Amino acid sequence: MSKTVALVTGASKGVGRGAARALGSKGMTVYLTARSEEGLKAAAAEVDAAGGKGIAVVCDHADDAQVKAVIDRIEREQGRLDLLLNNAAAVHQDELAKPGAFWEKDLKLADMIVVGLRSDYVAAYYAAPLMIRTGASLIANISFYGAVSYFVGPAYGAAKAGTDKMVHDMAIDLAGTDVAIVSYWPGYVRTDEFKLIPDEYFPEPLRAILPEFETPEFTGLVLAALLADPERKALSGKALIGAELGQKYGIKDIDGKQPRAWTAEMGRPLDFFTAG
Repeated sequence: MSKTVALVTGASKGVGRGAARALGSKGMTVYLTARSEEGLKAAAAEVDAAGGKGIAVVCDHADDAQVKAVIDRIEREQGRLDLLLNNAAAVHQDELAKPGAFWEKDLKLADMIVVGLRSDYVAAYYAAPLMIRTGASLIANISFYGAVSYFVGPAYGAAKAGTDKMVHDMAIDLAGTDVAIVSYWPGYVRTDEFKLIPDEYFPEPLRAILPEFETPEFTGLVLAALLADPERKALSGKALIGAELGQKYGIKDIDGKQPRAWTAEMGRPLDFFTAG
């Protein structure tokens, strides 16, 4: 059986980097993209250390030609693509965290609609033909509860809500194929960068819920299980909560906890109408 091949975008840090490590622990060949060569090399080495094969590819996901080149390289080198995890996003964290309305903040926050929503579309556009030929494959786009509730502003919300609707519609186009596509909602995640900040630096009530934050590896473990699920097509087009999928597949976080869903506080994914 051929080795499973994955592509994780935005993999030099954050959820993407941790998810890539987890996919490596499943023995996958993982292509990792981001703009930072230094961060990518370190992330690819972590995939190797976890038991997989990490391949770092510098790519600016605002440049469609660079994205196409990544997919072309994967096809040339591997001949298949089983999992596309779209995580690349232009998140200007410092600007997002500032108080004030959207017109009082830097216009660059609209970049999230370009590298985030649009870049997910572009990656899926170029990857779909290869994934259709591969069969039994999965596209997962990272979204969040901000799709259905106010979270750090309208640009973020528009990117996430748009992601969920785009996945719904792409699933209709992919219905006759063996490619499933989902929108994936992690919970609050304590990334590698986040772990460097001592707990006492966080104000209450945030500090009180830090133990409930997921590790970034949890996303990769859950998506690996979804990829292996022979019934994954039944979930295609849906926005899925990672914590609920973890319970479905019996997957706990790497620190032993069962991550929680935040639906009571932030809402559930929307159900979109499908004619017929």
